[in-house]
Amino acid sequence: MNTEAIRQIKNKILESRRIAVLSHLRPDGDSICSSLSLHFMGEILGKELDVYIKDRLPFPFNNFPDVERIRIGEMPQGDDSYDCVILLECANVSRSGQSNLEDYFKINIDHHHSNDLYADINWVDPEAPAVACMIYHLGEELGITLTPRIATQLYSAIVSDTGSFQFSNTNAEAFKICYQLVNHGAVPIQVTEMLFNNNPWEKIKLMGQVLSTLSMSHDGNIAIITMFKRFLDDLNLKEIDSEEITTLARSIKGAGMVLFFKEMEPGTFRVSIRSKASADAAAVAEHFGGGGHRHAAGLTVSGKIEALTRDIPAEVNRLLKENGQI
Repeated sequence: MNTEAIRQIKNKILESRRIAVLSHLRPDGDSICSSLSLHFMGEILGKELDVYIKDRLPFPFNNFPDVERIRIGEMPQGDDSYDCVILLECANVSRSGQSNLEDYFKINIDHHHSNDLYADINWVDPEAPAVACMIYHLGEELGITLTPRIATQLYSAIVSDTGSFQFSNTNAEAFKICYQLVNHGAVPIQVTEMLFNNNPWEKIKLMGQVLSTLSMSHDGNIAIITMFKRFLDDLNLKEIDSEEITTLARSIKGAGMVLFFKEMEPGTFRVSIRSKASADAAAVAEHFGGGGHRHAAGLTVSGKIEALTRDIPAEVNRLLKENGQI
């Protein structure tokens, strides 16, 4: 843990009056709930701490407690009253989707190893299970006594980012912190209900449609699934959390990696990569211009889906064999 960076961040927060917290494009549970926990920590400290997220909140987090505190869209341009901005899980400034941040004092808090270290204070810890764990430690440094509201947001973030403690970023620290969060008022069964047992029927229908596209690489070590926009349109869904679909495909025996092609617009696909064991999703994503964690990464590609789902798995298979990961 970078104790010097934490100390510097604490000092900057304490000397500031107004702070903006920014999350990344296509926000996830870790970034959303960690942002809200920071917001409430700021209230305890008597600070005005505003949360801005450029994109609409995905299900189920759009129904979580206190999300009305989040401002969706662009941060006001030319507002020089913020003493600093905190960017959560942003590998670079552009990842926030916000513009004109050049003149702000920037604090960069991230747990992805692919980070440009672009800020005035950089705290990047790839060993942290979730950015929420880093915010927990920052709260300790600030002397914050956790409320049930803050504990619930941090617990939700960790459970979400570890896939309910199934993903490879699950470690002893995740359980240690969650133990403390439960002691401070987080109720595990309530969080589980909000995260995993609150699906609309359309999502279950969508899962079946996506899984119907399932194919396997020649060696059976890569699973490929696709979600077309028409699937969402037919079910009147704008967007939906699809991590559970990926988790199902990832459970296939012998499949070390899942490539999930999600159509963003005609001819453009966001590819979510999930892996297990020695298969390095981040290295694969970086090969194609993307990035992420060792077992959870992503990239964007363009072309005809027939060619993409043929050529990219073939190249991924080559990379994995070349690096002795399959």
